[in-house]
Amino acid sequence: MFNSPIAKFRFMGLLEGLSLLVLLFIAMPLKYLAGFPEVVTFVGSIHGMLFVMYLLTIAYVTFKIRWSFVWITSAFAVAFIPFGNLVLDAKLRKSRYK
Repeated sequence: MFNSPIAKFRFMGLLEGLSLLVLLFIAMPLKYLAGFPEVVTFVGSIHGMLFVMYLLTIAYVTFKIRWSFVWITSAFAVAFIPFGNLVLDAKLRKSRYK
């Protein structure tokens, strides 16, 4: 299933992107609307770990397939945009990197 560096990156990107969405759209409302700040602490810790793993995966893919600077900066930038990893994933599927 994950026999190429891009497949590994796409999977890690989807996990990281999903954790960002859970943090923003589930944990934060629970903190501010329902008074459960513990949820943000728990989900934020998981998201932080996944973000670090995502950055390591970017480095791995960069060295393995010699990604251009544009791909590197795009991969980094979309980590801060909700649903950004889904857009990058679609572009990767259409690119020469498979």
